[in-house]
Order: sequence, then structure tokens, then C-alpha cells
Amino acid sequence: MVFASKNTNLNFVDGVGFLTFPTLSEIPFVRHAFSTRIGGVSTGIYKSMNLNFSRGDDPALVTENYKIFCQAAGFRYETLISSKQDHNINVRCVTSADCGIGIWREHDRQSVDALVTNEPNVTLVTHYADCTPIYFADPEKHVIALAHAGWRGTVEKIGEETVDVMTEKYGCDPSDIIAVVGPAIGSCCYEVDTPVFEQFASLTELKPAYFTKSLGHGKYLVDLKETNRRMLLEAGLLSINITISDICTKCNSGLLFSHRASHGQRGGLVAMMAMTE
Repeated sequence: MVFASKNTNLNFVDGVGFLTFPTLSEIPFVRHAFSTRIGGVSTGIYKSMNLNFSRGDDPALVTENYKIFCQAAGFRYETLISSKQDHNINVRCVTSADCGIGIWREHDRQSVDALVTNEPNVTLVTHYADCTPIYFADPEKHVIALAHAGWRGTVEKIGEETVDVMTEKYGCDPSDIIAVVGPAIGSCCYEVDTPVFEQFASLTELKPAYFTKSLGHGKYLVDLKETNRRMLLEAGLLSINITISDICTKCNSGLLFSHRASHGQRGGLVAMMAMTE
């Protein structure tokens, strides 16, 4: 396996592979990771670190994968809180009272594509297999967030919605927020048809020529990461505080689950983020 990146690190602990991002690693109170396929106990199309309960894998194996991953990446299993994603832009603020939701407790709310907290020892968990993860950390107010941006969530500006919640509920200044737009299907591989392209083309304030490209015959390439970067700038983040991972999930489908590469026969990845005391 060849892994090459200028801004994303591949780590191995006890045989478990996970990605981290230097700009977040520099924040002393933030722990974060993005999972890979490596180091779990699942088999078949889920091999091996499947962290999605809804793909048809044995729940006992998924649970064991979570415990293995948490041990390796430095999270406490009992602090996990999972999103309930459906490609909308609903943001949920969570506390320690919510720990276990979506992991070892049933989901108590539908349609949650972003999670925010200002409490330490609360681990946010969001789910991926080509869609875009966005990590947020405010070093001044000690607030963190994770947002899941599929193409619908991207067009509806879930990144901006998450920043608005951080600002309005926790008093964050957008210019203080550090953001990482994580591994996702890249502009090299994300081909869409005309109806989806038109949704991105309607974002005229973001200058769609910079994140769309026509292939002819009603096919287009879309850059989800760049679209989200431009939205974060519109939300008030500083360009120097935004990192765009250069990892494409489809190009790296041996390391990362990719819905497009596997034609839907896959497990799932997670982004995790927590604050220490």
C-alpha cells in the first residue's frame, strides 16, 4: 500500500490504522482521528474496521471494532455519541448525558448530520464512505464540532450552519475556528449528472467555475472539498485556518471504504473528535 499526503498523517497503533491532521494535532486539548479499513475484526465486504451498524455487518463485530479503534486512537468507548445522518443540515448540541447514543444506546433523534459540544470527554462520531467530513475546533472557547457533508448537505451549507450554531450557542468567533475538510471523494473521481451539477451551479456567490467542470454529454466533475472550503470562508473562517485533506477516498479504496469504488458493497468509516480535560 502506498500512502502519499502533504497534510494528512497515516498512523498505526497495535495494527490499527487511522488518519490525523497536523493542524488539529497542534491544539493541546483536542483528540481526533479518521478511521481506515485496517485493524478490525469484520470480514467479507466489511473487512476489516467497519464502524457502521447499518450496512448489514454483525453488530457484535462492529461493537468490537469500535472498542479496538478507541483503544488504538485514544478515545474512551463509553463517551461516544453518534450522528443519525440523512443528508440534511440539522446540527445537534450534545453533552455527557448523551454519551452512548447510536453506539450502545438507541438513537433518540432522527436527522442529525452535525454534532457540537463544549464538554470534555464527549466523543463526537460521524460516518463516511465518500462524503465529506468537516472538523471544527475553537481554541479560544474550547468548542468542537463534526459535520457530515454529502452533496446535499454541501449545497445546503451544513458547514455554515455548524459555524452559526457554534457562534450563537457557544459564543465562538468564526475567525478563531480551526477547520479541517477531511478525506472524501475528490474532484478527480466525483462525477455527477446534470441535476446534481445544477445544484452546485446555483451557488453563484461561491463562483462554481472553481469547483465544477464539464465532461460533456451531461456529465460533470464536482469538487466537494473546495465547495465546502468556500462556504467556510463565507461563514467567516480565515483561509489560514482551513486545511483541505488531499486524500481521495475512491483513489485510496484499499485503505478507505468508498461507496463509488465498491458499488455500495462496503463497510463504513468514522470521524471522531473529543476534548480532554
